[in-house]
Amino acid sequence: MANSKVVLSSKNYLAEAKMRKHFAVIDEPVNDGGDDNGPTPVEYLLTAIGSCVSITLRMYAERKGWDVGKITVNVSQVKDENSTHLTEEISFEKDVTEEQKKRLLVIAGKCPVAKMVKGETEIATNIL
Repeated sequence: MANSKVVLSSKNYLAEAKMRKHFAVIDEPVNDGGDDNGPTPVEYLLTAIGSCVSITLRMYAERKGWDVGKITVNVSQVKDENSTHLTEEISFEKDVTEEQKKRLLVIAGKCPVAKMVKGETEIATNIL
């Protein structure tokens, strides 16, 4: 079971998260009222998606015996007057065939974090 505990300090929007034995700092940029001491929650979300997609693709490629080299996933939040959406740009260090690209695109959508973001995971919230 994955778990993250986030504690927001009394100093603007500075927060610290603990995951297993690891720590992360979260903050907002100065122009949004923070002190820019760390990435924003959205930046962490984009990073979580990108890392999950790349790991999912690596696991699949290894099972298939495909040497795709380094996998790069660039995830961006795009806002316009009508909506906000995310884009993913995936590239491989080594050449992949068109057939491999089609299959890898399907596999990228199976990343557990992306599935959570797409609304496939319920969140139960309680105030203690």
